[in-house]
Amino acid sequence: MARGSLALSLLLGLACLIVIGAFEENLPPRTISSGKYHEAIKRLQSFKASITRHDSIASAPSPFSPSPSPSPLAFQGVYNPRVYHVTSYGADPTGNSDSTEALLAAIADAAKGPSEGNLIQGIKDLGGAQINLEGGNYLINRPLQLPVTGVGNLMIHGGTIRASDDFPGDGYIIDLSTSSNEKSSSSSSYNFEFITVKNLLLDSNFRGGGISVINSLRTNIDNCYITHFTTNGILVQGGHETYIRNSFLGQHITAGGDKNERSFSGTGITLQGNDNAVTDVVIFSAAVGIMVTGEANTFSGVHCYNKATGFGGTGIYLKLPGLTQTRIVNSYMDYTSIVAEDPVQLHISSSFFLGDANVVLKSTKGVVNGVTVVDNMFSGLNNGVEIIRLDQSNSPFHQIDQVVIDRNIVRGMKLKATVAKRSMQGNGTSWTLDFNNVLLFPNLIKNVQYSLSSTGSTFPNHALRNVSQNRVVIETNEAVNANVFVAVDQYLAYDVSIALFLLQIAFSIEEMCDQM
Repeated sequence: MARGSLALSLLLGLACLIVIGAFEENLPPRTISSGKYHEAIKRLQSFKASITRHDSIASAPSPFSPSPSPSPLAFQGVYNPRVYHVTSYGADPTGNSDSTEALLAAIADAAKGPSEGNLIQGIKDLGGAQINLEGGNYLINRPLQLPVTGVGNLMIHGGTIRASDDFPGDGYIIDLSTSSNEKSSSSSSYNFEFITVKNLLLDSNFRGGGISVINSLRTNIDNCYITHFTTNGILVQGGHETYIRNSFLGQHITAGGDKNERSFSGTGITLQGNDNAVTDVVIFSAAVGIMVTGEANTFSGVHCYNKATGFGGTGIYLKLPGLTQTRIVNSYMDYTSIVAEDPVQLHISSSFFLGDANVVLKSTKGVVNGVTVVDNMFSGLNNGVEIIRLDQSNSPFHQIDQVVIDRNIVRGMKLKATVAKRSMQGNGTSWTLDFNNVLLFPNLIKNVQYSLSSTGSTFPNHALRNVSQNRVVIETNEAVNANVFVAVDQYLAYDVSIALFLLQIAFSIEEMCDQM
């Protein structure tokens, strides 16, 4: 019986090869379009597998019964992997001819392919469909857009795309937005969800930008190299949770010290939305590394050496006066500064500032609240540049609260902080300690703690007598040889004027008691 089954299996395999070969030979020439060729071959292979399956043989009523004829329905429901190879659509992987139409055709098929239900309401789940660039180099003359909105779970990956000389100057190579001639086909408030752009080199050819993400949700940009842009390397506008990771952006391909650095223009990344993250990203040439106008964004492992601040460049510009809600950690500001307008809730820590790079708090309406700049390293060029600088050219800061600048390590720059400590020794009745060279804000001390130790045999009365112009005055009721230690800060919500008033009352009471 076993030998009979084996013989039948061999006969069926041979018959299958004959059937498949005859089927392929009888195909009329060029009756299958390039876009459907791979699908037809996959169906033929599936048909072959269905004939030779062991379980099909085992379920036959008799080992000598002829195999049933394949039903036309056998071709229906066959799993078709959702990988769209752009060369199958006629794209030229050498970059010698234009591939715009071929790439758009592959994107259209992927976007209009079968779905697996929905992601967020109104966004069709494409089940992880992939547009595979197959490691090719493709030339395009207009932006690559999805033909419909309301789709998600789609990836574009694995190659190089370059803009042609007639690419629109305001376009983006990959444009995740609603095209001008398309009405939104989605009931969602977002255009797209979970679109991934990965392992790509995008060359804008000094014609526009690299990637635009408009009103999209949970977008991934990973391991991309974006260059030769004139507007933005990456533009994120509206939407929610775009994650940019492990990528390199530069208008010009350089590694620092470029003789044309003063002429760099454009912006590496522009974030005009909330709740985004930029992680392990290098911006090596642009006028502005990252421009931020949306709240609740986070930056980690960012290295900006795009254009030195001394040449007019900025590493990270936070243009969010009144509500910043931004975190910058573990980053490297390489000759480029961080500028924050009227910052409210800003945290900068564990970062390295090189070449006089610093943090600039810029006043527009005089507000700075909830700012922490702590545990950073600053290394300068001995030019007297302050690690934290106040730009009050528009208006002075007058609403200052909960600003903590402390525990920063400084070399070759001028230390500025909201916390300071000093001590002095002398013989007399008055000790004045000046904190202006360290404290960030002028004429602002919110809390004072001091101690006085005397080497004499008497026990002098002493008190805090005056706090003004960032100076502290300690006085005793008799001349003594003493050491005075004073700690001040500018951030504790503590009313110094009331404290001074109470201390003066206490001192007066002590004097009255001594006279009695």
